[in-house]
Amino acid sequence: MTTPAIALLGRKDEPTDAVEQYCRFLGAALRAHDIQLDIRRVPWEHHGWTDSLHALHLMASQWRGHWVLVQYTALAWSKRGFPQRILRVLRILQRAGARIGIVFHDVEPFYADKFSAAVRRFLQVRVMRKLVRFSEFSIFTVPVERISWLAPNTPRVLFIPDGPNLPIHEGVASSVSHVPPTVAVFSITGGPSGERETQTITAALRFASERLGPLRLLVFGRQSEVRESALRSGLRDVPVQVSVEGVLPDEQLVQRFCDSDVLLFVRGGISSRRGSAIAGIACGLPVIASAGSETAPPITDAGVVFVSLKNPDEINAALVRVLSDSAYRLELAARSQAVFRDHLAWPVIARQFAGKLRP
Repeated sequence: MTTPAIALLGRKDEPTDAVEQYCRFLGAALRAHDIQLDIRRVPWEHHGWTDSLHALHLMASQWRGHWVLVQYTALAWSKRGFPQRILRVLRILQRAGARIGIVFHDVEPFYADKFSAAVRRFLQVRVMRKLVRFSEFSIFTVPVERISWLAPNTPRVLFIPDGPNLPIHEGVASSVSHVPPTVAVFSITGGPSGERETQTITAALRFASERLGPLRLLVFGRQSEVRESALRSGLRDVPVQVSVEGVLPDEQLVQRFCDSDVLLFVRGGISSRRGSAIAGIACGLPVIASAGSETAPPITDAGVVFVSLKNPDEINAALVRVLSDSAYRLELAARSQAVFRDHLAWPVIARQFAGKLRP
């Protein structure tokens, strides 16, 4: 008999919603366990909170005894990251007799550098702690011991890493070295952080091309088109072919990874919730990245070359070695493939969820 379950989302992110993609891939993998995961939303950004909560009350009346997996990011439940209203969502589900699980895609509060941001950070932590107490179980996409606000030995919490939000299957990776050697960059952050990332990317490609000759740079995903002019300007007088494509369909994204020799990940510390890095690992790529507070196994077991983003010499040397030493590159690629197979593939992730969702 098929077990019904609900993935409950808040505001839809644009132009791509990584949480919705996560739920779709998870739902597809759960079918092998006779679990039907349906996606529902609380569309408060379109209809306001009063009408949206009333609609949720009507929907939830049909969910007695069903698992509802509430997907948490702060901005999904508040335009400015003050997500207290999600607690009203959980009360409606509780009164309806639903069984509540929480999936934390944001595992830490936002960074605070001034008083108003500190207040928001305090409120986010308070809400997240209440969510953990409210739920029958909570899923975190980074190891629970890495979460600053979660007390040691907190019951009913489980670490399940993100999977790739792409149609990737084992064996998709290519062991062929490309000509010219090709560097992938998947998404660039907006604002001043994106400017720093762009400078890091161009500096590393300039250095590598001066030592290795012609290279190719593939940049795709969010904000990449915004940075196209700066990327081309920074690489104007060196032999680097620059391709910038923006947001692509899933199948084309997979192909871009397979057309590359290494993923350059400069968007802060790599972790098991960073979808853009996981996609590269899942495609069997070596990854050049920095460590952060959330960096832990299984990501550290993949083919990741760790560098300091504050030290250009480390980034430059890592890129040159990966692109010039084929045996080293293949070793890193094999490690990425193994981590994908054992930890990040959707059947592996779905099996862990199924253990919680079965009657």
